[in-house]
Amino acid sequence: MGSSADGLLSVVYSSTATNAMSGADLEGLLAVSRETNARTDVTGMLLHRSGRFIQVLEGPASSVLDRMSHITADSRHRDIRTLIEEPIQERQFPEWTMGYTTGSTSDGAAIPGYRATFDDLTVEEEPDSTTIRALRELIRWYTTPSRSDTGRR
Repeated sequence: MGSSADGLLSVVYSSTATNAMSGADLEGLLAVSRETNARTDVTGMLLHRSGRFIQVLEGPASSVLDRMSHITADSRHRDIRTLIEEPIQERQFPEWTMGYTTGSTSDGAAIPGYRATFDDLTVEEEPDSTTIRALRELIRWYTTPSRSDTGRR
């Protein structure tokens, strides 16, 4: 996957599911997302916990912005907040058409930036520096080569 003339963009957003999602619902969402992302040269990661999502999308700016407009219009999401939007020189998830994790672990404290809840991401204010730093640490943890790729592609 390569960059396009419009440069690479990374967007991190949070949202809330409008309805509870079963494992089958999430699998269906991932299958469609992975297919669409592969076709549009978008990579990223999706975290899900208790009906809340944090997603990283990266790729050509026009493709990422197009995906965001589709997500914003998707009735399965509400409370969509862009947490980070920035141009990037290289992808953090170059091989992941859409990595996925529930964000759970037997020892959450072992993950830098670990969050027991995403509730603080629903406030209307801009994310503060502590939140942004925690998000970046969490993303960095998932991109560490020593992490297993189980369930991520």
